[in-house]
Amino acid sequence: MAHSLRDAGHMVTVITGMPHYPEWRIQAPYRGHLRCNELLDGVQVERFSNYVPAHQSALSRGLYEVTFLVNAGLTTIRPTPDLVLGVIPALSGGWVARFHATRSRAQFGLVFADLMGKAAEQSGVPGGAMVSGAVRSAEVTLARSAAQVGIIADGFRDYLVAAGVDTQRIHRIVNRNRAPTHRPTESRKTVRRRMGWREDEFVALHSGNMGYKQALDNVVRAASLIARRRRVRFVLLGDGSQRLELQSHARRLKVTNVDFLPLVPTKDYDAVLAAADVLLVNQRGSVMDMSLPGKITAYFAAGVPVVAAAAPQSETAKEVERSGAGIVVSPDQPEALLTAIERLADDRGIYSQLANAGPAYIDKYLTAANASDITHFVEVLLAEGRVRHFRG
Repeated sequence: MAHSLRDAGHMVTVITGMPHYPEWRIQAPYRGHLRCNELLDGVQVERFSNYVPAHQSALSRGLYEVTFLVNAGLTTIRPTPDLVLGVIPALSGGWVARFHATRSRAQFGLVFADLMGKAAEQSGVPGGAMVSGAVRSAEVTLARSAAQVGIIADGFRDYLVAAGVDTQRIHRIVNRNRAPTHRPTESRKTVRRRMGWREDEFVALHSGNMGYKQALDNVVRAASLIARRRRVRFVLLGDGSQRLELQSHARRLKVTNVDFLPLVPTKDYDAVLAAADVLLVNQRGSVMDMSLPGKITAYFAAGVPVVAAAAPQSETAKEVERSGAGIVVSPDQPEALLTAIERLADDRGIYSQLANAGPAYIDKYLTAANASDITHFVEVLLAEGRVRHFRG
């Protein structure tokens, strides 16, 4: 988002934490620093240290939020901004933005990539349900105070309107930068060889976070079943708070067809997705309308069918069905996941249909002509600020 705004001619400063996601460990170059400044591709980035829990719970997440709120709130933004934009998650990021907007007498806008009240209730993090009411209250208070609110999924709208946010102030925005602008230059065969995947293997790939919300034990159990019937390699690419537990689960089940691989460099990511045979989205059955995984856009653009194990009412299921690029199956049911994968391995007709639908969906709905992005959202906020200033 910052790069999009920079390219549109805005001067952008990002206030954020030390890099730690999805590993939930602060990356080595940043450890031990309370604050650091970087210039990344023309964007000024100010980083503040905060507590990063190795294991997720309501208490540890609360400390994570509070320590960032305190540390990032103590800074002074220079030059004085015209607009301060909060991005949730984290919830504390939204409150830091509101604090600095008020202090600078600047416009305040908010973008929801997740609904934190819903996340506390649905994600499965220990203790989350008990604090979901308090989180929801803090979240909707923040949303009601914003001049405009951006959402990445249409399903977020009802939640915010019910909380008292004027529907006219809510904008659906699409992060088009999630979609690659060109196809990978390496051949599929070359990438598979580099990743250690044989040509006769059917590779089912999950990328990104391995946390409570993803409930990837469902994938490990599916791998234990499918290993008896055909050669399918499951690849869990990324990191997260549940990775060690998932590896232990695979060992207990004596599963040998699951690989746990680290994140790949950004420049290689799209090529790795395109080299897989199926791309997996797996969510806990309780996850409904709290989020829409950002990787979905990159999955569609890869030209590879998607299999989503997600609740049918979830934003993820709705987006996959809307795109026509994948199959949605019941969550928490490894047999259902296995059946969908086997269907795609056996039926080249449906495989090709779904594979072609992803890039077509990107072209139709995620181009500059057909989707509002962060730059349009910011222009709306700035225009409103200029009107307010003129009237004042």
